[in-house]
Amino acid sequence: MNPLRTRLLVASSLVAVSLFSLSGCAASTTGADAQAADGASTVTIGTLRGQPHFYQPFLYEDFAADGVTYEVVTLDTTPALNDALISGAVDFAITGVTPTISSIAQGRELKIVASAADGGSGFIGNDSIDTLDDLVGKTVGYIQGSAQEVVMRLILADAGIDPDDLDLVVVPVPDMASAFATGSVDAFFGVEIGASIALQNGGHELADVYDTPVGKVNIGLVTTQELIDSDPELVQSVVDTHSDTIDYMVANQTEWLTEMVDTFGGDQAVLESALDNFWMRADLPVEYQDQLAVLATEMLGLGLIEAAPTVADLVDTTFAENIPTA
Repeated sequence: MNPLRTRLLVASSLVAVSLFSLSGCAASTTGADAQAADGASTVTIGTLRGQPHFYQPFLYEDFAADGVTYEVVTLDTTPALNDALISGAVDFAITGVTPTISSIAQGRELKIVASAADGGSGFIGNDSIDTLDDLVGKTVGYIQGSAQEVVMRLILADAGIDPDDLDLVVVPVPDMASAFATGSVDAFFGVEIGASIALQNGGHELADVYDTPVGKVNIGLVTTQELIDSDPELVQSVVDTHSDTIDYMVANQTEWLTEMVDTFGGDQAVLESALDNFWMRADLPVEYQDQLAVLATEMLGLGLIEAAPTVADLVDTTFAENIPTA
């Protein structure tokens, strides 16, 4: 059997386990705590299903350190992934930095220990909209409480446009492309792969969505402070594996994307277009940290959080700084 398919069978069974864990009290131990007699560790890692920029965990086994195995849990949203971390249903997650900032602002002890992918946003309009000024009076979809909402409001402010002059409507991520295709929205500020689908269906980009102080920050590798404190060597091992996986994915896109499409389905051309709008990475440089700080500050200004966490609250750079160099 295809090794990836074997891992996916394991992952599908773990989804039910993780959801059961989330419905009750926090787990008393995590997968990383469960060690075999020979000292081997099993790490559970959460991610989203069928999204190319969230695909890293499905390849971790190929780059795992001796004595470490990975089991993948797929959930439906990035906030659910953060909940799974807190409950102990997973040890690590590839998840959005925005829900992570929200979680940390609520006192949850999570840390970003590596980046995962930048980008993935799009501000797309139909042919009735040529410039940002044409958005006035139009119906514009957005993802409430997301980094994309923050950036959208920054772009509108920079253009001198009052958001109250737009008909802003909240649209769930899975429905964004279809809402645009049916004309339910004239434009939207959303994420991949919806942005690429909309572009293929006649939409066009309205602005450079990365030309704000927030930059391109999007998703990262996140774990709990408890695991960092209890087993930093394991955390380092996972970050190293994550980095090696990223290097492979950057250099071999056609190979792993074809495998992903064979397993999950999807339009490979659309997925390739989406990947052109992502920049996979594992490092945590100062610039990245500064963009996280700006994002947190803007979230505070919009009332999405009650206090802005500091960079030290959000990020532990120790492990990314210690990734072995080739």
